[in-house]
Amino acid sequence: MGVSDRLTVGLLAAQLTARVPGGTGRYTRGVLEALAATATPERSVEVLLPLGPLPVGLPPVPVRRVAGPDRLLARLWERGWPPRVQGVDVVHAPTLLVPPVAGDTRLVVTIHDVVPWSHPLTLTPRGVAFHRRMAERAARTAAVVVAPSHTVASSLREVLGPRVDLRAIPPFLPRLPAAESSASLRSRLGAQGEYVLFVGTAEPRKGLDVLVPAMAAASLADLTLVVVGPRGWGDVQVDALAAAAGVADRVCVTGRVDDAALAGLYDGARVLAMPSRAEGFGLPVVEAMSRGVPVVTSDDPALVEVGGGATLVTPVADVDALAAALARAAATGTDRERLVRAGRERAATYSTDVTVDALWSLYAEVAGVSTGRGPTGGSG
Repeated sequence: MGVSDRLTVGLLAAQLTARVPGGTGRYTRGVLEALAATATPERSVEVLLPLGPLPVGLPPVPVRRVAGPDRLLARLWERGWPPRVQGVDVVHAPTLLVPPVAGDTRLVVTIHDVVPWSHPLTLTPRGVAFHRRMAERAARTAAVVVAPSHTVASSLREVLGPRVDLRAIPPFLPRLPAAESSASLRSRLGAQGEYVLFVGTAEPRKGLDVLVPAMAAASLADLTLVVVGPRGWGDVQVDALAAAAGVADRVCVTGRVDDAALAGLYDGARVLAMPSRAEGFGLPVVEAMSRGVPVVTSDDPALVEVGGGATLVTPVADVDALAAALARAAATGTDRERLVRAGRERAATYSTDVTVDALWSLYAEVAGVSTGRGPTGGSG
């Protein structure tokens, strides 16, 4: 493509219509909203969607339909078959639903983690096969692969080989709305007293089988566990885990909540726990830190990178160490004050302006477009 002064990006937003959008759904929406908010006549974004109902709350940008329902598209695109996407300068696939492109259209793909290689037993066999195959296709056909952290970028270089151009660009911190009051939330959701908060899809790699038993420690007897998020695959039964650990009366499972409720739950939390076996980034870590909530994570490398020394870190699957760290973070004192202060400072390093500028610059680079100004009017 020759150098021009216009750039059109098509964001494939099929994840927004998924039964369980999960973290990749939040990532997709964050990218779409940020691109829409910073678009100009020279740099525009369209949302690419399969046939079917439109997701709720799309920003006012053009919608381009890709023929075929999303489940059929996954089967077709896994084989590299049409429909091909064209008519835009760059297609950004924010998940491994990777389309073939045609003409001068260039492809950018986000790969969020290396779980299909590092922790295959935490996914379905079909999920492992699909994600590996599509990642390998992305490595062959994409102009650039985006990773959410340097940890993931380094790991992807090992599993996909040096033939792919990899860039580490952090995801957007979602702008949560005004929070519901903690009192209102406790009444509506059944949470009692002060609580440890978990945010994420209930599936095997998230470490709920470690977190729930940790709540049985005597040092945590005055705290409730609030588990927020949808149920994923793997039949992770939080209620059964709580009953087995003898803490059924201190575990509250809310399921998926809206953003206002999520903001209120963050603001009322004593500590956030993220004991995952594997992550690519860990948005709840940054969300919690930004709202002054101390964070305890596993020593998964991506979570350690994102925490940047502002979190307490425990070994993966170590129930006792997790319980001790949660008690330490929850206790009033200098440790907690340090975690709150360091967390706010660390969260502030994840800038929406920096991330959106990095994406627009990447799109312009791969499309061969030069506008001479930054996407946000040159303000940086």
